[in-house]
Amino acid sequence: MRSTLPKVMHPVGGRPMIDHVLETVRAAGASKVVVVVSPDMCALADRFHDAAIAVQEQPRGTGDAARSAIQALRGFSGTVLVLFGADPLVSRSTLERLIQARETENPPSLVVLGFRPNDPAQYGRLVVDSGGRLERIVEYWDADDSERQIDLCNSGVLAADAEALFELLPLLKNDNNKGEFYLTDVVGLATASGQHCSFVEGDARELIGVDSRSDLAQAEAAFQAHARETAMASGVTLVDPSTVWFAFDTSVGADVVLEPNVVFGPGVVVEEGATIRAFSHLEGCTIRRGATVGPFARLRPGAEIGAGARVGNFVEVKNAELQAGAKVNHLTYVGDATVGEGANIGAGTITANYDGYRKSKTTIGARASIGSNSVLVAPVTVGEDATVGAGSVVREDVPAGALRASDTRKLDVTKAGWSEAKRKKSLGDS
Repeated sequence: MRSTLPKVMHPVGGRPMIDHVLETVRAAGASKVVVVVSPDMCALADRFHDAAIAVQEQPRGTGDAARSAIQALRGFSGTVLVLFGADPLVSRSTLERLIQARETENPPSLVVLGFRPNDPAQYGRLVVDSGGRLERIVEYWDADDSERQIDLCNSGVLAADAEALFELLPLLKNDNNKGEFYLTDVVGLATASGQHCSFVEGDARELIGVDSRSDLAQAEAAFQAHARETAMASGVTLVDPSTVWFAFDTSVGADVVLEPNVVFGPGVVVEEGATIRAFSHLEGCTIRRGATVGPFARLRPGAEIGAGARVGNFVEVKNAELQAGAKVNHLTYVGDATVGEGANIGAGTITANYDGYRKSKTTIGARASIGSNSVLVAPVTVGEDATVGAGSVVREDVPAGALRASDTRKLDVTKAGWSEAKRKKSLGDS
């Protein structure tokens, strides 16, 4: 990855790949989860949501990594799933198929998840006998020409009987071209000892293993394609689907319209009938039913846009509530504020929420009208039905129904011919 960030911590859909995997295995019913890490990843252990941590002291291959987890699973019986932390797209239904195949009436010791990619490239190959039983897995670098012609590939995901797996892992050897302990060799060891192994064929779109920035981009593209299809199938209109980008937890209601080039960060809820117009960026916010956001709007964490409210072009909202029917239509910053029902905020208005040391709140009452180019210096309250004149600087509370206006006309000066006089002075003309 050419990165100081551990591979599994690189994000897909706005969260680390390992988090996708952890959520999926728990959804599939895992009673205990062990994450195998390198020594330099121990500081990230608290990110793994109560999973047990096993440390692989040296990077000696996938088999050695799996051996590192044996102690943490000591005494466990049943089915063990083994996955890669950088396979973020594997689905719950695929894992459940693996588990079901492992827990049949005459259960195989091992069930491997195979797939048929368009380009088998350097994947390991599943070698299957005439009866459809899995005999062994051969890594690409150790395969001969005939084995490389096999298009059924190894995903690296497997389900195993715990007792069988714990007996086989210590038997692994590293007498291969890479000098590593391959997890895949447990299949050959199992069949050699008379145990039955099988495979389940999965969807190649789920099995994009990330080993490079290019792989990461492919995984992101696959995630986005699935998210877009899911949204449209649930009644969301995507005007130009390929330009809308979702996060892992984006929630969008029916009859929402998403215009081109809308980007969702984590933590966004959009209720029914809302419209998000083009080139808007949203994260950590809620948009209630029938509201309109954008174009060119930015909603930051803590923004709550009420039913039927409007947030227009070049408006930024942060940690602020716009109640039902409020309007902030253009060129405005609303931060750490409450804007009451039906209030109107004129163009160029700023809630000056930060004094260099602390954030303070602005409260704007229902049906209040804030004139263009006003600055509301928090903490300050503008009462219900109050009016703030254009260009005002408001440092004190405005009572309900009152008018607050800054009269700057006595400072206005118009000087005829000033530009020509300045030019002559600057250029030294007489």
